[in-house]
Amino acid sequence: MDFAAYFKSELDAVREEGRYRVFTEIERHCGHFPHATRYVGAATQDVTVWCSNDYLGMGQHPLVIEAMHAVLDECGAGAGGTRNISGNNHHHVLLECELADLHGKEAALLFTSGYVSNWAGLGTLASRIPGCVVFSDALNHASMIEGIRHSRAEKRIWAHNDPEDLDRLLSLYGPEVPKLVAFESVYSMDGDIAPIAEILDVCEKHGAMSYIDEVHGVGLYGPRGGGVAEREGQMDRITVIEGTLGKGFGVMGGYIAASADLVDFVRTFASGFIFSTALPPALAAGACASIRHLKSSTFERDRHKEVVSTVRRKLDMLGIPHIPNPSHIIPVMVGDARKCKRISDWLMDNHGIYVQPINYPTVPRGTERLRLTPSPVHTDGDVDRLIDALSDIWSQCELARGSLAA
Repeated sequence: MDFAAYFKSELDAVREEGRYRVFTEIERHCGHFPHATRYVGAATQDVTVWCSNDYLGMGQHPLVIEAMHAVLDECGAGAGGTRNISGNNHHHVLLECELADLHGKEAALLFTSGYVSNWAGLGTLASRIPGCVVFSDALNHASMIEGIRHSRAEKRIWAHNDPEDLDRLLSLYGPEVPKLVAFESVYSMDGDIAPIAEILDVCEKHGAMSYIDEVHGVGLYGPRGGGVAEREGQMDRITVIEGTLGKGFGVMGGYIAASADLVDFVRTFASGFIFSTALPPALAAGACASIRHLKSSTFERDRHKEVVSTVRRKLDMLGIPHIPNPSHIIPVMVGDARKCKRISDWLMDNHGIYVQPINYPTVPRGTERLRLTPSPVHTDGDVDRLIDALSDIWSQCELARGSLAA
């Protein structure tokens, strides 16, 4: 086989379709987010970032930076190994205690990313519980899908955010069959939110374990930033809460929170935990500082809601189509991969506005979009510049204007 020719032909096909991914080289500046520097060869450009998952700007917060600096000086750069072999640092333990408290659970377990926590958590539970059947929401994240696939457990896909369909599928299995229901709180591409209480009603009716991915909810929702489940008073009903430290909390890492025995079970049997080098202590300390701050501070969440509301209102005034949803994610719909990339490039080149195009396979073909993520550190001027630029390019491309039905 001519491997080189095969690789080239596959990449050429992606380019032809208009969905080849080009990484934008930027440099964030501490204390100045969402403003950054873009590198294009030897040249640079000032840009405003509108597509970051550092939703609250906590990656730049002075308390987070201070905590990381202090622990970097105290402990050095790395953890020194896996948690099992010399890498179990005091700051990992402190962070897990903060996370357990955040979610009202007995224990928590750290992983190197949210992807790994889903892959290892779901994969371990589904593979180690004899005869387990996994019921997965149709729009679950790739990390959840990979974890379920890796487990080799039987799986059933239920219609997105549809408790009735979940109930129908669960009813096909007797009470003797172990059942695990996996779903998300906030779905990151459309920005819709799961009917958590109704899903949990169905889980309890059938004696099923519940596993919720709160990666796009933690830090942003609930009186202490515990996520949508905290806001809705449902955390105590959920078997496993999974989250990330790299979005609302602004640092890096993933975790699960659950009963002490369940967490210990995953710690004991999950290869993705056992054989992974532990997070650097400084990252753990930064995440800990971020969580502690957001447990008591509502300023970031309140300002975040204001900016999101303002962006939505101004998009509506100009007829820029975006998916209406109850979350902080604003999907501006384009519906064509080439146009989506062209608009993204034009915004960057002409206005210094960085919005990454979202194409297949992240979203279905024909639903290509610009995914806006306003933050509390975007100013009114930032918002006005974004809206004016979008209105300009919408006219240039002769794209349809008008509201999208909910």
